[in-house]
Formats: sequence, structure tokens, C-alpha cells
Amino acid sequence: AGSVDAAAKTRTTKDGSQIQPDNYYPKVKLVTSMGAFVVELDRRKAPITVNNFLKYVDLRSYEDTIFHRVIPGFVVQGGGYTAEFEPKPSLGTIFNESGNGLKNETYTIAMARQNDPHSATRQFYFNMRDTPSLDPGRNWGYTVFGYVSEGSDILDAISAVETQYSMNLRAPDVPIEPVLLLKAEILPEVTFN
Repeated sequence: AGSVDAAAKTRTTKDGSQIQPDNYYPKVKLVTSMGAFVVELDRRKAPITVNNFLKYVDLRSYEDTIFHRVIPGFVVQGGGYTAEFEPKPSLGTIFNESGNGLKNETYTIAMARQNDPHSATRQFYFNMRDTPSLDPGRNWGYTVFGYVSEGSDILDAISAVETQYSMNLRAPDVPIEPVLLLKAEILPEVTFN
């Protein structure tokens, strides 16, 4: 049983909370094949989700993934597949923080999930319009954890690419020309002396 405890301990200390631990609004630069943009994350309102996202960024696990679901005027989703449509490994599911007051509004970033509200792992999406139906109501919503603070025009361009049904993913709305997330990097903390 000792080894299980050790593993659990390692997991809890490495949940992403150790990354810029005193920064409530960490910024991550996403470099895509169509240009770069920056997201500012809200760790005060979505600590579990932000730490989870930072953990994948820190592990360089989002590098060379694709935006596999693009619906103009609705969503740009990514973080889950390689350009060869291979699913990327997940580090487990996280608790749904959709009741945090942040809304699925234009240019926000939120976690994708299955029907189970607590099934989010690594895939994220950007809202390309205000979509209140994704916010919590009678049911759990989708957790918003930040917004695009720079370069929203790049996201606009990504959202306008041509898509088609993909046999590989057995899904519609997959860009014909892959849009790659080449790099995700945590920006240095802004310090005030």
C-alpha cells in the first residue's frame, strides 16, 4: 500500500499548482500554424482547470496537436489529437468548475468533455460567440477558465478554415488543411518591483 500512497502524493503535488504558484492569472502563448495568440487564465475562479491545463503545457503535451473541430461562429476545439489523428494520452479526469461565474462568451477558453460533467481531461475549445447554453443551468455546464488576451484575429482566421467529415475521426467539422498547435508556452510572470 505504501507505493500507492507515494504515487497519490506525487500526483497531488504535481497537479500543476506548483507552476507559477503565486500567479492567479498565468498567461500561455499558443503558437499555431496560422499564427500565435495569448490566453490569460483565471486561477482564482477555476483553480483545478487552470492547474490541469498548465500541467499539459508544462509537459509539452499540446505540442504538435491539431484543432480537430472547427465550426465557424461557434467553436474551435483542440488539444486531443496528433496530425495523424492519434489520440494523445490523458492524465485523468478533473472536477467540473462550470459554476465559477465565468461564462461561455466570445474568445473565452473552456474545457471540452463527454456527457459526464466531470469527464474533462485535456481537450479545450474557444468560444467564437456567446453561447449561454454551454453555461450551467439545471445541468452542469462547460468550464470556462480564461480568455484570449492577444491575437483574437488569429482565432478568427482558424475558425474560418474549410472543414469536412473525417473518416479518421469519424466526425464532421475537421479542417481539410490541418491547423497545428505547434507550441504552447507559459509566459514569464509579470513582476512589479
